[in-house]
Amino acid sequence: MSEISEFLVIVLVIFAFLLLAGAVGIWLLVKLGKKAAVKAKQATARITTHVNAMGTGDAAEVERLRLEMRRELTVTRQAVDHALRQGWGLGDLPQLMADLSAQADVHDGQLAMYAQQRRMSSFADHATLDRLRQHQAKLTAMCARIRADLMSDQVRHTATGIDDLNARTDLEIEARRHAPDPLDQIDELYRRTMEERKDLS
Repeated sequence: MSEISEFLVIVLVIFAFLLLAGAVGIWLLVKLGKKAAVKAKQATARITTHVNAMGTGDAAEVERLRLEMRRELTVTRQAVDHALRQGWGLGDLPQLMADLSAQADVHDGQLAMYAQQRRMSSFADHATLDRLRQHQAKLTAMCARIRADLMSDQVRHTATGIDDLNARTDLEIEARRHAPDPLDQIDELYRRTMEERKDLS
């Protein structure tokens, strides 16, 4: 009787372990599925933007503005991340970059809405399009200014490193030169003296 109960306990423990492993597996699959769905949605949106940007008209122009803004943000964010990895003192620049990214997302949403309305309606709201272009110009100019400042810092850091390396190279080369042998110098002086005496006589 005790052998049967021990066997049942072992079977129940194994069954409980399998149920737990199955539940964890299902939870992981659902989590991965959600992430994959989000990534697929983002990829679809990017592809749609690229396809729509190939057309003509206001809607296609607005889609091109969206792509340009994304490129500007990506390049600027990479520059800021590089500077952070190098350990440069950036002050509030990372927070400014976060705020700029948030504002660019709002601008991207407005551009997307305008492009969608423009594709669905023949009415052209040129005043809004002009304001969107102005906002785009300001945002891209801010990105360009941030990158230019970081590039200037990088060149300055590089110049300091090059100057330091140049000074070290000079010191190393000087240290490797053999000091003149005093006996050779004495011989040279003696030879010159003897030549001068011959010339005088």
